[in-house]
Amino acid sequence: MTYFIYHIPGKKIGVTSDLNSRVTITQGYNPDEYEVLDQSDDINYISEKEIELQKSYGYKVDRKLYKNLFKKMKINVTEQTTTFPYPVKKLKGNLMENIGMKWKTDHGEFILNLDSVRWIERNVKTSMYNDNRCYIYNKAFANWFNNPALDELYEVTKKNLVEDFNFNLIRDWAQQRGLYDKGNTHTQYVKLQEEAGELAKALLEDDQDEVVDAIGDMVVVLTNLAHLRGVSIETCIATAYDVISKRTGKMINGTFVKDE
Repeated sequence: MTYFIYHIPGKKIGVTSDLNSRVTITQGYNPDEYEVLDQSDDINYISEKEIELQKSYGYKVDRKLYKNLFKKMKINVTEQTTTFPYPVKKLKGNLMENIGMKWKTDHGEFILNLDSVRWIERNVKTSMYNDNRCYIYNKAFANWFNNPALDELYEVTKKNLVEDFNFNLIRDWAQQRGLYDKGNTHTQYVKLQEEAGELAKALLEDDQDEVVDAIGDMVVVLTNLAHLRGVSIETCIATAYDVISKRTGKMINGTFVKDE
């Protein structure tokens, strides 16, 4: 496998084994917006070189060497499911680092490529027994392998879900996991701050996928926090909108400042 050290001017220096997936698709930079500083099949060399270049260019230096970030993914395959040893939030990066990996199931052989990673992202579910593990159903995955045109149906379904999203889906999910029985507003507030930190990090790194993920996570936490306080998130949003819809003011230095 060949590893590339890429440089997004003014942003960062990183390493990847797939420039198109990591830099163009995931981060949104076209080939003319970044440069390859070095490449090698030696992960030890490339890991040390990345740190050296980050220091020389004055960028934030990674805490861990690239070679220590990812380990070969050990999956658990049963008749019905394939389970990944990561929480959903950390799954994509590990999948991308294992592009080309193959495994056999009762429904056929699977391989990780850009398309199958996207399918897994859309259909993966968190384990009911361990939040740090997630899984997919093998038969559904096999059906998609045999008929990739199902992606078009997914896009339509996703569009409808976004347009007509029902917050009861979040509340039902939380109820099934005992969050309302065993959780409280204090722990949810701490969780909200954690997600806000993730959003700040994603904004600083200009990582659109992580921005979307963090905003979504914050909405989930706020939905549960509101429920634990005996009010719905819908009421909170409607109340806030009722206030801001009547508010007047002007933009100052990129911030809306309301009239006194």
